[in-house]
Amino acid sequence: MFGYPVGQSLQLYDDLIDSNTRHVLVRHEQCAAHMADGFARATGKTGVYTSISGPGATNLVTGVATAYVDSSPMMVLTGQVPTTALGNQEFQEADSFSIMMPITKHNLRIPDHSKIKDVLRAGYSSDVPYLIDIRLDPEEDVLPIVPPGDDPATIIQGRCTWN
Repeated sequence: MFGYPVGQSLQLYDDLIDSNTRHVLVRHEQCAAHMADGFARATGKTGVYTSISGPGATNLVTGVATAYVDSSPMMVLTGQVPTTALGNQEFQEADSFSIMMPITKHNLRIPDHSKIKDVLRAGYSSDVPYLIDIRLDPEEDVLPIVPPGDDPATIIQGRCTWN
């Protein structure tokens, strides 16, 4: 698996700690896409890479398009902003699902993590790029953060709440 662990993809990496998945750290998402394509061409196995939504996903487009045109088997895993933030112009939110549609065989969103194994299995059997957009909601409820204002006591309180 190729990728750059950051942002929305961190929970995915946490889930992989106890697996025997080998991860190759890259310096840029586009490198991950081309490396997964090269891996697929050299081995005949599915190249897998991860990315965050937004700029991370858009950086993958050239590599995914190359793999699609040349029929390289690849699985694209994109982390997505929390469900409650979708459509609200959240930080690094982008519709990677629609962006990748013309250059992938299948695009799937995983709203329910109990289905993830079946979806991943289907992605491994694909002969061209396959996008899996994983909603990575935090396990705890999101607490509303209220700007603390100018009072030092409330700034300290806000900082404690944030941590």
